[in-house]
Amino acid sequence: MSNIVRIILSSLLLIGTVVLFWFGHWGWGILGILVTILAWVTVFFNENMLLAQWFLRKENMTKAEGWLKRINNYEKQLISAQHGYYHMLLGIIESQRAPLQSEKYFKKALSLGLHMDHNVALAKLSLAGVAMAKRNKREAEKLLSEAKKADKNKLLADQIKMMKDQMSLMDKQQFRYSR
Repeated sequence: MSNIVRIILSSLLLIGTVVLFWFGHWGWGILGILVTILAWVTVFFNENMLLAQWFLRKENMTKAEGWLKRINNYEKQLISAQHGYYHMLLGIIESQRAPLQSEKYFKKALSLGLHMDHNVALAKLSLAGVAMAKRNKREAEKLLSEAKKADKNKLLADQIKMMKDQMSLMDKQQFRYSR
């Protein structure tokens, strides 16, 4: 359902709730307020995205992917602030199956914009992992340093350190095989 339809339905619910209060049906009016708030929340936060994020937290990738696939046209169904997060969720799910294929989703998410710094750091960390898998050390180092700058609350500090350790192991392996 597009956002315009959601806004129209939410507005009609709001008008109906006001009418219920006007005619003295306080109990139904309070229930109407709760339903109206829920309808307005779905305008700004798509329920498919919320359920997909919930299943990702539960590490149930198949259900999360199913909820994301219900979004047929993300440009109409999501507000513009959620476009980047939609692609980031697709990238996280794709990275479980084929890590090298997830690169396009993370790049698209970064180009569309992610508002929270730790999400930018997560996307850049994932891109650094893809660059390491492609043996592109220079790009991986650049992305890791950008991820470290974006991770202001140190939520991904352990993962960044682990990635740097793996990169140093990659250097040792290259040196060993170059002889």
